[in-house]
Amino acid sequence: MNGRSKGQFLLCNFQQIRTIVKVRLKWVKNRSLDHIIDVQTDLKAACLLKDAIARSSTGYLTSKSLENTQKLLGITVPTLRFIRRFPTLFHEFPHPKWPSLACFELTHVAKLLRQQEMKVFDECQTDLVERLCRLLMMSKSQMIPLQSIHPLKWDFGLPDDFDKNLVKRFPDHLQIVKGTSGLACLKLVQWQEEFAVSELQKSNEKRGLESDNGADGRSAYKYREFKRGKSALEFPMSFPRGYGAQKKVKAWMEEFQKLPYISPYEDSRRIDPNSELMEKRVVGVLHEFLSLTIYKKTKRNYLRSLREELILPHRFTRLFTRYPGIFYLSLKCKTTTVALREGYRRGRLVERHPVARHRDKFHHVMRTGLVYRCKGIEVLPQLDSLIDEAEEDKVEGQSEEEEIETSDECYEAGTSEVESASDED
Repeated sequence: MNGRSKGQFLLCNFQQIRTIVKVRLKWVKNRSLDHIIDVQTDLKAACLLKDAIARSSTGYLTSKSLENTQKLLGITVPTLRFIRRFPTLFHEFPHPKWPSLACFELTHVAKLLRQQEMKVFDECQTDLVERLCRLLMMSKSQMIPLQSIHPLKWDFGLPDDFDKNLVKRFPDHLQIVKGTSGLACLKLVQWQEEFAVSELQKSNEKRGLESDNGADGRSAYKYREFKRGKSALEFPMSFPRGYGAQKKVKAWMEEFQKLPYISPYEDSRRIDPNSELMEKRVVGVLHEFLSLTIYKKTKRNYLRSLREELILPHRFTRLFTRYPGIFYLSLKCKTTTVALREGYRRGRLVERHPVARHRDKFHHVMRTGLVYRCKGIEVLPQLDSLIDEAEEDKVEGQSEEEEIETSDECYEAGTSEVESASDED
């Protein structure tokens, strides 16, 4: 019996005494998170172009080959206009045979940054493999098609060739197999019990240890009680301004928090799919998935492609707007992105992964313009301090939310354009 089966008998005997009162909540715009999504859309597109050029046998890409890549890159302007905005990364020159055909190669600084990136991937490979293993452990078959994982490379901080080199380096953890549908799948070789601890459990345990050392004792008590099966862990809540004072919202969330916490690594097949307990389990799965990403966010469609493997309900995206204290749903950049609120504070990541820190260097060179165009390796050591200073300046004076509205109606009635977008299939 693996870790997923632990506690399933307690869960299947759980009886709900009353139905949670739900409150209708209007979507609240978060300007700082929208800004982050906007910035990272360009950063991701530039990194995808950088990887494509690096993969090319000629070392460059022609303007013709980039013509129809706008949608693939997720940008709102034509690719040629986009790539020409960043001469610090991409050098334009005429084709050797056809001078009228524009070509793009990596600049010297971009090549140096890519070399550093490879070193970062090597240093973080154990952590990246653990994230992949935990994703597979949450799935019902411990196996996910590669075509569903490839779009997640950016979010999980994976190298471009993770399905080749990374899998080969860790044969005791991962392997590529042919699924029942005939698709190539990434499979978990063996259940890793030490990985089957959710980020919510880790954070509560950490707070408990800090409390034992002299801070507030409430977290320590709650975690000890949870370990004994006498309590439920609470999700961190960060409501938009004004929600916290609403009595009905507070009562709703308190009832939700009292429900038993079900680890996303436990077997949930015996839980009533229409129960409040199953809803909390789904919230826990989505919370854990977003916690595994290095930016604590992902696109809704990426999650939708994993719906069956993660045992999510058909209209699970409604939960993102039903629990605005946990999730934030954004329509920025003509796509739907979901973020974990606790992952950000004052417009910046609470914890920056080494891969994210390196991407910050890449972005800093992107937006600096011609300053670094002719410079080489002497520029790179300066980037760490420059990025940290820029981040501090950026978060000053940012206003986060706009408007709120509450009523006594059940949330299923729908509340805004965000919910309409999240329900589209």
